[in-house]
Amino acid sequence: MRRLTLGLLCATYLCLSLIVSLTLWRNGGGWGAGVAALVGGLGLCFAFHGLIERALETAEIKGEVEAIREAHKILLTQVEALDARVAEIFETVADDAQRSDDLIDEVHMLEDLVERMRRRLDEQGDAPAFPLAAGAARGVTADTRQAPALLEIVREALTENRVDLFLQPIVSLPQRRTQFYESFSRLRDETGRVMMPAEYLSVAEPGGLVTAIDNLLLFRCVQIVRRLAKQDRKVGIFCNVSMASLADESFFPQFLDLLTANRDLAGALIFEIGQQAFDARGSVEARNMGKLADLGFRFSLDKLTSLDLDLQDLARSDVKFLKVGAQFLLEELTELDGRQILRSLPDLAAEDFTMLTRRYGVEVIVEKVETERQVIDVLDLNIGFGQGHLFGEPRAIKEAVLSEAGPPPNLIRPQFNARRQAYG
Repeated sequence: MRRLTLGLLCATYLCLSLIVSLTLWRNGGGWGAGVAALVGGLGLCFAFHGLIERALETAEIKGEVEAIREAHKILLTQVEALDARVAEIFETVADDAQRSDDLIDEVHMLEDLVERMRRRLDEQGDAPAFPLAAGAARGVTADTRQAPALLEIVREALTENRVDLFLQPIVSLPQRRTQFYESFSRLRDETGRVMMPAEYLSVAEPGGLVTAIDNLLLFRCVQIVRRLAKQDRKVGIFCNVSMASLADESFFPQFLDLLTANRDLAGALIFEIGQQAFDARGSVEARNMGKLADLGFRFSLDKLTSLDLDLQDLARSDVKFLKVGAQFLLEELTELDGRQILRSLPDLAAEDFTMLTRRYGVEVIVEKVETERQVIDVLDLNIGFGQGHLFGEPRAIKEAVLSEAGPPPNLIRPQFNARRQAYG
């Protein structure tokens, strides 16, 4: 296009010079004047043409410079995006490396747990699964004959890690928004049938397997809390812990190491203990509770049999929640001198009980709420949280969620060895 433009300009210059020279020649200027006019006109035209050509070249160069600048901006944008992507990849690799380290630690701890359980069962040999009751000393009942088989089912469920985690919502009142979950453990037999606690605890406790079940549940809780934290969900989980687990010299140090590595989850994991077990705790259990509290973890008391509590002791022990059964709480209510009181605390108005506990940093949760009428009565007592089938039944957590957050579901020993080799 530029060459065509220059060619047309040259033709125009030539035509103008010829017109000027012919005009002079015809007006009597002669051949000399015409030729001089032609040569001079061509000179001036080509000089002017040089200026135009340089202007066009300058404009073209400016256009090329602008194009280079635009290309440079695009390149910088792509480089910044690539840099961000590389940084994200490095962060993902670092997170995966950390998860691999956590996975190795958890697998080793779980392996030790299962191995100790197996040794305990091997030491039992052919001994009775649990001592016979005095009433059954004169003969063996059908339930007693079935106990060894049931114990074997429980043992296999633990060694095969057929321990499922169920979560039940704990809601704020009166809004009924989910603020926490309580975790429950359920065992499955080889056919996949879910076994309720009442079914297997009768043989698990005398067989020394309750600690194993509690320990697996603790690991499950850490897994799911980690998963929720990854999703940026600010929801806490109540996880039952037995005093036997807190006093277990083999298990607790390893579990403490796991929680130390995950102390950022302290605000989302609450350990739950029965009132009777809490009152009967020894120095070892109290000391280990203190170690967990030092990491920022909190405690909750459930299975309350009395509301006459030592709130100062609860505050010292970092107990932040009390779970009171709805029926038990309502049966505690009575009237005295025209005002509603609690039988355990006759000097205190019933509606002031939660105000008293909150002074010590303890929040009351009413559990086992089944009817709307119970909700109305509970709201009159200024209780801020509720739990029960009315608000939601326990639901199983999908295995896919747990597998993304921690060890795989199968805990058979060859797989432990395979993971050790894979991770070095």
